[in-house]
Amino acid sequence: MEYIINSVMNVVVPPASMVMMAFAWPTLSVLRAAEWAVRTFFQEDMENKVVLITGASSAVGEQIAYEYARRKANLVLVARREHRLFGIRENARILGARQVLVIAADVVKEDDCRRFVSDTISYFGELNHLVNTASLGHSFYFEDALDTSIFPHLMDINFWGNVYPTYAALPYLRQSRGRVVVNASIESWLPMPRMGLYAAAKAAVINFYDTLRYEVKDDVGITLATHGWIGGDMSRGKFMLEEGSEMQWREEREGSCTSGHVVEFARMMVAGACRGDSYVKYPTWYDIFLLYRVFVPDVLGWTFRLLLSSPGPRRHALLPDTNSGGSRPLLEGPPVRKPASTSPRKAERES
Repeated sequence: MEYIINSVMNVVVPPASMVMMAFAWPTLSVLRAAEWAVRTFFQEDMENKVVLITGASSAVGEQIAYEYARRKANLVLVARREHRLFGIRENARILGARQVLVIAADVVKEDDCRRFVSDTISYFGELNHLVNTASLGHSFYFEDALDTSIFPHLMDINFWGNVYPTYAALPYLRQSRGRVVVNASIESWLPMPRMGLYAAAKAAVINFYDTLRYEVKDDVGITLATHGWIGGDMSRGKFMLEEGSEMQWREEREGSCTSGHVVEFARMMVAGACRGDSYVKYPTWYDIFLLYRVFVPDVLGWTFRLLLSSPGPRRHALLPDTNSGGSRPLLEGPPVRKPASTSPRKAERES
């Protein structure tokens, strides 16, 4: 009997659903446009509110800090390398941030997450927005990885690096009826070749927060921001591993932190969070690929094989360290740049 029911549903449900969506789409589009207009007009005023940003030394995290600074928020900047945050702190003050607190911490360590959330509450007394931007991409074929010890680090940073801060901050966000803002990626539903582990972690992130959204209901808002490629050519990068817990692509810091794509994505994230949007997408035309994946997945497969196959020899993910005999390249990063489109002036207050 169950087999018969499922067979009938397989035939009836898909076309019936498509017809219903076709009729409902115009009305839903009008309602969404009206909702967007109302939220834009009554968006959240961030002046003197407290925003905690993890991964604040990354290109995206830095630009998000500047966007909140322009809205005169109080900032808590978190990254493993505290010295990278000092320049960002000064730039944020110039742009209008009220107070800026810098904390060195590792988001893959639960104790560190509890500590920087506790320090934030002790210093400011509340927490309004938690922005998780810590992220780590890669570009290598799975079978070409020379050191499988990097696999759990990728999952730690991209998944647990979002979960632990959220877990620690959630009680305080409930009190303030605050919001969690998450830096996700289009690869969460459009897996790209040579990004398998990254795509898996981002898919886990999206599903975790979509589930959490139903659990917290209206007490805490959640904004998921997904982006396409917004940086430089990652295929020319070197995979970095230092102290067993943090990795990044050199281009992530060597690429311009004020490049148009990164700045625009950060601006859209913050604007969407203040409007109360559930999802922010950049660029929006990527959504069309979701239809291809659902209805004609073979087309995507053919496209990837045609456009993304490497004509030359494959490059390995890790480069050997000639000094130690292991795979441990050096981690480097340039000094923080001044924010774009801003006239410098002296900071008026110290944290």
